[in-house]
Amino acid sequence: MAATASGAERKVLEEEFKWLLREEVHVVLRQLQDILKEASKRFTLPIGAIDGQMKQENFILGSSTMDQVKGVLTLQGDALCQADVNLKMPRTNQLLHFAFREDKQWKMQQIQDARNHVNQAIYLLTNRDEKYQFQTGSEVLKLMDAVMLQLTRARNRLTTPASLTLPEIASSSLTKMFTPALPGDILVNFYINLNKLCLLVYQLHALQPNSTKNFRPAGSSVMHNPGSMLEYNNQRFEVSHVQKVECVVPWLNDALLFFTVALQLCQQLKDKISVFSSYWNFSPY
Repeated sequence: MAATASGAERKVLEEEFKWLLREEVHVVLRQLQDILKEASKRFTLPIGAIDGQMKQENFILGSSTMDQVKGVLTLQGDALCQADVNLKMPRTNQLLHFAFREDKQWKMQQIQDARNHVNQAIYLLTNRDEKYQFQTGSEVLKLMDAVMLQLTRARNRLTTPASLTLPEIASSSLTKMFTPALPGDILVNFYINLNKLCLLVYQLHALQPNSTKNFRPAGSSVMHNPGSMLEYNNQRFEVSHVQKVECVVPWLNDALLFFTVALQLCQQLKDKISVFSSYWNFSPY
């Protein structure tokens, strides 16, 4: 009787698994496509002009510390097309104003990469249309792993800004985009962190050749603290002040939420497939 019951249960299990492959997998794939298409739309903002230009959005920079840096950033898709910044120098209280030249834009590579990863995930899903019949559980698992890899990479591009050395920041073409030109003792860097667009402003002072300070060049970091040192154009500098200001970009928050929901859906489907393989060594692979 036990053997008969086991055989009957195995039959039911196999039928349930076939139904999962035939019906439920495609339901989940449609849900994932809908979610990721919504995420992709966030990276392509509504057309706001007659000539087909992408809509520009203005964001006011804010800081929880002293108001030594103020400004407005203009984002157009993945391009920072204008940065208008006022900087109050700490020691002298002198006010500096600098903005992007009209012929310059700064590509936010993090946004561009995240969008590309989302679109790659959508391509993987649409490559398996309604007529496609999954034959094995491992086939579904491989697809989910591939989609999850793209979504994890997309999320990581927004949550993990690049670490840079101070000489890399100093030699970046970003420093040549401003009018009037940035003073030689000012460095700037823009990056995305989660749902925020951030601006870092470094103020440097030159170290004298006969300085008794032990010179130690700083390594790579997202943000360099006061006291960090660099050598650039045969001159040694030390960071004297750092100001970080940021603005929230609401649609980046939306995109991150969609990534989380999609990753959870993928994992839930993987878990369902794995449950079948745990019964009586029944392997859907």
